[in-house]
Amino acid sequence: MSKKLHLVSLGCTKNLVDSEVMLGKLKEYDITDDSTDADVIIVNTCGFIDAAKEESIQTILDLHDGRKDDSLLVMSGCLSERYQEELQKELQEVDIFTGVGDYDKIDELIAKKENRFSPESYLIKNEDRVITGSSHHAYIKLSEGCNQQCSFCAIPSFKGKLHSREISSVIKEVKYLVEKGFYDFSFISQDSSSYLRDLDIKDGLFELIDKIEKIEGVKSARILYLYPSTLSQKILQKIVDSKIFHNYFDMPIQHISDNMLTLMKRGAPQKTIIDQLSFMQNSPDRFLRTSIIVGHPGESDKDFEEVCQFLKDSSFDRISIFAYSDEEGTKAQTMDNQKIDSEIIDERIEIINEIVKEKREESLKRELNQEIKIVTVGESSEHELFIGAKKINWAEDIDGEILINENESGKEIEIGKIYIAKITDMAGDNLIGTILRSA
Repeated sequence: MSKKLHLVSLGCTKNLVDSEVMLGKLKEYDITDDSTDADVIIVNTCGFIDAAKEESIQTILDLHDGRKDDSLLVMSGCLSERYQEELQKELQEVDIFTGVGDYDKIDELIAKKENRFSPESYLIKNEDRVITGSSHHAYIKLSEGCNQQCSFCAIPSFKGKLHSREISSVIKEVKYLVEKGFYDFSFISQDSSSYLRDLDIKDGLFELIDKIEKIEGVKSARILYLYPSTLSQKILQKIVDSKIFHNYFDMPIQHISDNMLTLMKRGAPQKTIIDQLSFMQNSPDRFLRTSIIVGHPGESDKDFEEVCQFLKDSSFDRISIFAYSDEEGTKAQTMDNQKIDSEIIDERIEIINEIVKEKREESLKRELNQEIKIVTVGESSEHELFIGAKKINWAEDIDGEILINENESGKEIEIGKIYIAKITDMAGDNLIGTILRSA
């Protein structure tokens, strides 16, 4: 009988790509959703902020409590990389520890029951990974590591400097996935607008867009994680001019006060960010996503009020809010005399979350009574009587769900297919739509 594998991928989509590489290396195992029946359990951990660390540890402990006596529990990823010595001493529940450098060697580590922490972060080349969660959409990793020096971020300390993937490798993977039926792609990295800068190419995304557009079968694409200080007007215009890449602008600004942008070591002043956002929001059929950190050391009431007013006046479609997390080894951690009390951070989070809800509602209402392109993704998360879908330019999983309750196409609805739908109503955070015809 085949052995069974249970894998949990925590954190970001970049982690998910690495998890899919591990699945590709362990194809002789049958994948199971039941961890108590698994011979091997892998948790690909996140170590970005406190909440993610706690989730990773708790997941490990919970899975250990229910696992078979002769199973192997493997801890991989950012958290085990970042705290490898401490975790190997304290987490006796784990059988194999590995970090961010050996995803493509996971089969060897399991066969040898060996811990391993290679010194460099792994960056996918052309390994055959198992895409999860979709038959039409895939994430494509462009680079690993980061050259930015944000005061609050520890990622460069355990992921290293920017290491871009050769563009020929990216193109080869996309072509391979198109042959397998995938047509929608999200390109990801820590700082996507820096892609290829370590190889002395300033606007690497320009070349990427150019080459992806020439691949027959790619119908839809977007770039996630743009960075204000490395994003050029040339790249923005290239995205707008593209027939394949959506005007999907995902740029985490983290703050807007010049005082805070300086303290956070973001590298781009308020004026640059506002100019970029102005161009983005005036682009046709655009979608704007950003993130804000609340409570970074030195954030005054005035700074907080400024970012709140800016968000109120903006036309962001989605905003993610993060409470500041004190991370070892970061510049912000040393700013003891400017730390914000946790109760104040909680109060500010509550205030800003109301703005976030308003912006999301405004964005969704703009879709009402519109005919839009959608992609059907499967059974709705709300009710089995609905089919779940997303607007074609939305990112997978994070931007929302459209509930399809009627079909006027005259044909049975196929999952993973593009349709024209009319948005008829809203239900909470979801849109409701009627399929009219195939796109």
